[in-house]
Amino acid sequence: MSNPEAQAAQAAHQALIEQLDIHSIHKTFRNPQWRPNQRRNKNIKTILGDASRKEASILATPGDDSGAATPLDEGLSTSGTSTPTVPLATNGLNANGNGSLQPNLAQASRSLSKLVLEKSLHGGGGARSVANASALGGGGSSSSLTAPTATYTNIESAPSLAPLKHYCDVTGLPAPYIDPKTRMRYHNREVFAAIRNLPPGMGEQFLEARGAHTVLK
Repeated sequence: MSNPEAQAAQAAHQALIEQLDIHSIHKTFRNPQWRPNQRRNKNIKTILGDASRKEASILATPGDDSGAATPLDEGLSTSGTSTPTVPLATNGLNANGNGSLQPNLAQASRSLSKLVLEKSLHGGGGARSVANASALGGGGSSSSLTAPTATYTNIESAPSLAPLKHYCDVTGLPAPYIDPKTRMRYHNREVFAAIRNLPPGMGEQFLEARGAHTVLK
């Protein structure tokens, strides 16, 4: 057994620890209902991969052939047999009395939905497309019913014809220069000096963020 002096010193030391313990003190600034967030942050590569897989699954999923999800005709068929006629304007006025024809956004949205649905139904090809073509009026070939696939990525705008702009890999400012050693784009000589002082391998990480890095297989 240890001597009484050592036991007394150990007891005093434990009492001092309990006196200086800050975990036992009530903290009024903390919210008792707070819980740590269970959501994990995703990097940009994971986000882009999930978005591309989601878009591919939407395009690959066929439409419902049961007829329950098929919209009503409402004169919006894209086969050409029931194309509505536009009333002729007289003296620059249409049927509503307006000076110009206003676009019907709701009708355009329904027409686009019907076009995408018919494209997904006719994508199987073969006898199914021919049967749909003959049922729509006509005995036409299946090639007359094909249409480009409308997605959220290609319906908003056409390809740009503007000159390609280059930006600095470090600052994001316009970059008229390229470092021949690291192949990084830079804005001015201060950025160039910073690029030349980068540690080995850091330049490839900047190029990887732009998608211009070298991948050895």
